[in-house]
Amino acid sequence: MKIALLSDIHANLPAFEAVLEDLEKQQPDAVYCLGDLIGYNVWPNQVIGLVHKHGIATIAGNHDLKVSKILSSQDECSKEENSEYAYKLVGSKERDYLLTLPRHLRLEFQLNDQQLNMLLVHGSPRSINEYLLQELSEQYMLELVKEFKADILCFGHSHKPYHRVINSGENGIEHFHHLVNTGSVGKPKDGDARACYVLINIDQMANSKSKDAVQVEFVRVEYDVEKAAKAVELSLLPNAFADNLRKAY
Repeated sequence: MKIALLSDIHANLPAFEAVLEDLEKQQPDAVYCLGDLIGYNVWPNQVIGLVHKHGIATIAGNHDLKVSKILSSQDECSKEENSEYAYKLVGSKERDYLLTLPRHLRLEFQLNDQQLNMLLVHGSPRSINEYLLQELSEQYMLELVKEFKADILCFGHSHKPYHRVINSGENGIEHFHHLVNTGSVGKPKDGDARACYVLINIDQMANSKSKDAVQVEFVRVEYDVEKAAKAVELSLLPNAFADNLRKAY
């Protein structure tokens, strides 16, 4: 099975459209979004519309939940309030959708007489705002995957893609866990301005005792970065958001 995971679109319509076009070529068996459909750009409703159109199962990101505290887009927005402008663009129907998204998704595979558990979260299983950075200690990560019974833990939030494999086995019995950060479709922060998403391949012989049983591929997609950056600069959003898109910072 080939599973596509994407995250942190952040209302960047040109980036999302480019990724959707690439997914048409890749033909994954399933597509999941790990949250943060909105924030930082001017197309939240269009992005949500495409998520609906393509039937992409989605969980809530921390930015998605911010709409609960922001006035509707019909309220006046001044230059002094520009940090909140991205959330005021969200329509009422789209707002209701964001506020009812699940916090995580668990997929259970029964493969070769063994169960393989995949957990999809935004930040971490403990908190939607937690950053699971690559440099975190192995001991911390082991405690996390054991606590939440995850053979494959997938997350976004930091916008920095990586794949890390750790072994929780004892007494000579190996048990490997895959930690996968999907990176960001609409606001990369790893120095590469291209949109990023992940393809995970799981075959019928996959199991937790084999380090290479789960294959992870990071896909980078070219898109019109300047179009997205200019849209920021022509809006009430801070111009720094446009610079961050160009520099992938």
